[in-house]
Amino acid sequence: MPTFNLKINNEKHTVEADADTPLLWVLRDQIDLVGTKFGCGIGQCGACTVHVDGNAMRSCLLLVSQAEGLNITTIEGLSEQGDHPVQQAWKEIDVPQCGYCQSGQIMTASAFLSKNPNPNESEIRNAMHGNICRCASYNSIEEAIKVASKKLS
Repeated sequence: MPTFNLKINNEKHTVEADADTPLLWVLRDQIDLVGTKFGCGIGQCGACTVHVDGNAMRSCLLLVSQAEGLNITTIEGLSEQGDHPVQQAWKEIDVPQCGYCQSGQIMTASAFLSKNPNPNESEIRNAMHGNICRCASYNSIEEAIKVASKKLS
């Protein structure tokens, strides 16, 4: 079985996996980073979103063989104490209901705000449209992103 060297949350990991294994399963099953969730497996829901070189990406679509040399950040690596401005805003607004999609929502929002720290409502909706929330907490999510953008300024 091939071996891959990955940089995840600023730590180096060597894993054995088939080249076509989605990064999602390596994160969850081999590295025990279970904050990244399986939702649909086809990149449509956003539950498995991680940062790859600072960009939001669906880990169910990124193969482990494609991940070598990339800087990958999971929800566990977003901040050591869970105090990233987006995480703080999520708590202030009390966004989570079931919570299943929240790591993907937070990872998408934080990557978006790193590139656009002062977005308008339309830009927020456009950035987040690919993340599905089963509980329909979209208004709270949008409000939390507005709060986080103020924390970042």
